[in-house]
Amino acid sequence: MNIALIGYGKMGKAIEQVAADSGHTISCIIQPGDKLSKLLSSEIDLAIEFTQPESAFNNVCHCLIEGIPVISGTTGWQHELDLVEDLCKEKNGTFLWASNFSIGVNLFFELNKWLANKMSQLNFNPSILEVHHTEKKDSPSGTAITLAEEIISSNPIIDGWINEESTDHKKLGIVSERKPNVPGTHTVSYTSSLESIDITHTAHDRIVFAQGVVKVGEWIHKKKGVFTMSDFINNK
Repeated sequence: MNIALIGYGKMGKAIEQVAADSGHTISCIIQPGDKLSKLLSSEIDLAIEFTQPESAFNNVCHCLIEGIPVISGTTGWQHELDLVEDLCKEKNGTFLWASNFSIGVNLFFELNKWLANKMSQLNFNPSILEVHHTEKKDSPSGTAITLAEEIISSNPIIDGWINEESTDHKKLGIVSERKPNVPGTHTVSYTSSLESIDITHTAHDRIVFAQGVVKVGEWIHKKKGVFTMSDFINNK
């Protein structure tokens, strides 16, 4: 594939390395201040977008309007995803957004959905702890929010989440910690007065996210439609 990278921070550089190792070509790199007009659909098979919440919407829309398949891992702009998905369908384009591209994390999501459904029928209180590197700007992480949304959709008692410990059974508590050189750890706990169940995913190296991005890119770039990581995991 000829790949365009929109965003060239740590994730962009890691994706560049994995893509090259997998036999792909980085044909265009968009950095802050560059014009999106550099993206030419005739030269690009796939755009991979990892930037900032304030620019992700415009970046993705530009790709869809230009007929460029695009996957995005930028978090913090989920409130605009419905608009992007509508545009993708209108343009018969290709789009996938995920809060986390680690294959392990997405299997973790599937496990959490199952466990959340079971625990909603029992007297267990859920909570989430997420730990990331000190340079991570959003809090809680997009992955923690995805986990929280899965729990909330399965539990009629919980009506939302808060980014701190919670003593209110109607609010799911997400505790966020920032420590040096931590790629990402997420723990979901289900606790009763008599016992607890904890499930944890720990990333040991940022490269695991880049590997997932490239694998998803290989899977999606010739398809049409709006896709999720669940589609990838369950139809691979």
